[in-house]
Amino acid sequence: MKFRYSRHQLKGRAKVLERCFEILPGAISWTIIIGMTGLSFFYSLWAAAIMVAFVLYWVLRLLYVNIFLLASYVRLSAEKDTDWMRLISAVDVLHTTSGDVLLARKGFVFKERLAFKIHASQLKDLRSAGDLPPISSDIYHLVIMPVIRETREIVEPGIKSLMGGVYSPQRVLLVIALEERATDAVKADVYAMQKKHLRSFMDFVVVEHPSGIPGESRVKGANASYAARRAAEDFLERKIPYENVIVSCFDADTVAHAEYLACLTYHFMITPSRLRASYQPIPVYHNNFWEVPSFARIVDIGSSFFQLVESTNSEKLVTFSSHSMSFKALVDVGYWPVDMISDDSAIFWKSFIHYDGNYKVVPIYTTVSMDIAAGRGNRETFINIYKQKRRWAWGVENLPIVMRAFLKAKEISLYKRLMLGVRMFDSFISWATWSFLLAFITWLPNLFAGKEFETSTMFYMAPRIKDIIFVLSLSGLLFCMIISLLFLPSGVKAQRLSRRLLHILEWMVIPVVVLLLSAIPALDAQTRLMFGKYMDFQVTHKHRTKRHDH
Repeated sequence: MKFRYSRHQLKGRAKVLERCFEILPGAISWTIIIGMTGLSFFYSLWAAAIMVAFVLYWVLRLLYVNIFLLASYVRLSAEKDTDWMRLISAVDVLHTTSGDVLLARKGFVFKERLAFKIHASQLKDLRSAGDLPPISSDIYHLVIMPVIRETREIVEPGIKSLMGGVYSPQRVLLVIALEERATDAVKADVYAMQKKHLRSFMDFVVVEHPSGIPGESRVKGANASYAARRAAEDFLERKIPYENVIVSCFDADTVAHAEYLACLTYHFMITPSRLRASYQPIPVYHNNFWEVPSFARIVDIGSSFFQLVESTNSEKLVTFSSHSMSFKALVDVGYWPVDMISDDSAIFWKSFIHYDGNYKVVPIYTTVSMDIAAGRGNRETFINIYKQKRRWAWGVENLPIVMRAFLKAKEISLYKRLMLGVRMFDSFISWATWSFLLAFITWLPNLFAGKEFETSTMFYMAPRIKDIIFVLSLSGLLFCMIISLLFLPSGVKAQRLSRRLLHILEWMVIPVVVLLLSAIPALDAQTRLMFGKYMDFQVTHKHRTKRHDH
């Protein structure tokens, strides 16, 4: 479907619809918070019943999340020792053999049996689909790293992670997308790294993105798109078809797992309709994990957990942060939006709409590690994290555009449009309201209740219900603690008992942290959108004094 994925330069009905859908998320969130507060004051019994039902629903959701968190962690753990290059070879010979010999079991460990079963099934499905990929020797990678103020100590570890992986960097075109307005010091760092590592890659290119191009905002997507267009010219000169190129857009601080490019190549090859898919790794925030305050660690552990859970259902998965996709698809849809802050999620919705709903996100069970937002001291760190989470929550800017597209997209089934639309609304509304409901409003009916509440059935049932809910929620929290301990970055410090005990204690402040550094930034973003106070892109401050393995 031909649709301009932007909120700018709209006219008539489209402009009115855009504004209505911009108002809706913030209006609903504030209505829930204010409405439940008012209901608690004037109709305490009704408010108490609603809140008991809500908390029970929340606990059931927590248990549901724990189940899928465990499933995703087991999958990630099972894939950890996978020989992806060996699996790539199995796909290469799929024209003549099923690959059973190459995929013979290596042992009887549960994780190895699970990995074997998954990949044997994938090979079988690919053969059945008949959509065989190009051979691996014809596949190339384009890695784009936008840089504006990140110093060498932030960027270079990511470059070295690509050089030190199991996949040959000689099949990688690395592009540093450098903003023209970057400081001389940053530019000097970038060109020094290019000179140092040039021969390690197929090519290492620095593309300076000019400021003030008409139609562009000062956003990362504009920089990355400009670099991608230059890379497209490079591939044409080399006579490499776009269908054989996988593009990865990495934040400047992204450190890829040693197996990342190999894992990505395998999933690209094994996926039918691979050109209409994005590939999403699991983001972790381990680069400076032990160098930031406790509240900073715990909030980004939550972000990783959310992505782990989302990866279990590809129908709900949307690209986030560092991700990969077919370069052919990127060119077809017109690259990343150049006037939106949330380019990482916007490129999925833009592709989904362009291909009439025939587009998906494939989870890949390997990690990319990034920095936790930091600052000089606790106060500055808190402010920087708040701004980062508000920028993530500004992904709500996609909702009005997607809703407008869905109203026109008759090629996409009504069921699919309704399902995705409801899910999109639900994710943003729950993000902004649930912590407020749990932290404050659950207690209000008891404070404002009159004598009629004391003689009601609800008055006698509530304590028992709360006891059950407390036990279930505590069990869910303990489970998250255990998974987070297993999820800690490797290295000497992570093995110390004192560090592990500290991390357990950090989970005690999770209700406060989620409220202050998740719900409030989300409500802030929705309120700004509601009043038309559009945000500008703000680069997250990155600070790293030493490297940690992940």
